[in-house]
Amino acid sequence: MSISLNNFNQVQTEPVQADDVAARVKAARETVGYSIEDLAVTCGLANEELIDIESGADIDPAKLRRIAAALQLPPSAFLTL
Repeated sequence: MSISLNNFNQVQTEPVQADDVAARVKAARETVGYSIEDLAVTCGLANEELIDIESGADIDPAKLRRIAAALQLPPSAFLTL
């Protein structure tokens, strides 16, 4: 798939809010049936890091990629509606 430069500026996007990302991460974790501890073990992050992500205090892209991989989701799952 390619993006035409002619249409690039016409795309209407809104900034992704940290609270939206946080809610999507938490919903994805709960859908899989993981506790925070389960996800921490699976993705290699500390419980506190996951708590910060799910509260919207930290939406580090590298951490989101690790979480997405652990939940077998594309990282974009946390960024799109």
